[in-house]
Amino acid sequence: MSHKGRILAVDDTPASLKLLSDLLRNEGYDVRSAINGELALRSAAINPPELVLLDIRMPEMDGFEVCRRLKADPVTAQVPVIFVSALTDTDEKLHGFELGAVDFVTKPFQREELMARVRVHLEVDRLRNHLEEVVLERTHKLQESQEHQRKTLIDFVTTLGATVELRDPYTAGHQRRVADLASAIARQLQWPPEQIEGLYLASVVHDFGKIRVPTEILCKPGKLKELEFRLVQEHSKTGYDILQSIAFPWPIAQAVYQHHERLDGSGYPQGLRGPDILPEAKVLAVADVVEAMMSHRPYRASLGPEVALQEIETHRGTLYEAEVVDVCVRLFREQGYRLPG
Repeated sequence: MSHKGRILAVDDTPASLKLLSDLLRNEGYDVRSAINGELALRSAAINPPELVLLDIRMPEMDGFEVCRRLKADPVTAQVPVIFVSALTDTDEKLHGFELGAVDFVTKPFQREELMARVRVHLEVDRLRNHLEEVVLERTHKLQESQEHQRKTLIDFVTTLGATVELRDPYTAGHQRRVADLASAIARQLQWPPEQIEGLYLASVVHDFGKIRVPTEILCKPGKLKELEFRLVQEHSKTGYDILQSIAFPWPIAQAVYQHHERLDGSGYPQGLRGPDILPEAKVLAVADVVEAMMSHRPYRASLGPEVALQEIETHRGTLYEAEVVDVCVRLFREQGYRLPG
């Protein structure tokens, strides 16, 4: 009988471990259990799982150390780790993400939430692995069914981008709308079709790194605390780390890495200045800001197109590339451009 995926569940409390394992098996997953960190590492090394659900507070070797060792071993380095823990401190969560975890589920967990996180991260990992194969195939067989390969690649990247939005209903469609606006700007700038295609694909995954930001932070209605904001800021680097090993024929990973950089060096995560920022990232930055300001968020209502356009005009040439700002403003004010629904 086929199963939905191979999962290693790790918890030092027998009752909790049985509850978690039984729940996953009832959902159709192939589950192995480990009562401590040492057994978990041994099991993962012998037969790597597709996903690890890991408790943190365990004697002798805690979950943080187990995660660190999993990520240090080439055999298990790419296996997604979700912490399932009663810990709620943001600093502890930040430490877990720094070690390479992809998500946190807080105990006592809701069955639906846990299953949703498991499904999303298994799907993300499979899509990413399949995407590597698709890119390699496209690179090696450009002469065979080029258009089919191109469409397959675009479909997979778009699906990959859509997975992050499953965790945050407030930003559903954000990446797709940003991609539409960024492509419209690039066409007005008369970029070559191949470059526009690369920009489009970078745009539909530009927030992919948010897959490692806890949902409660993404959906928080009030102002973020400093540590929470730092965790959100990590999404550019996280997206780059996930995508950079894929041999895209466009600088997609770098554009994702740089889309929050600003001309004057005040952006993040690298503090790059104008000449060092990719053209794709400069266009993506403007499209991202405009779409975000025009859309509803948990902490505010939509600000509307005029406020968004005034924002980029105010910082034209300081934060945002002047030519890109001018084209974006003309699209809305003179050519009647509207973001897709």
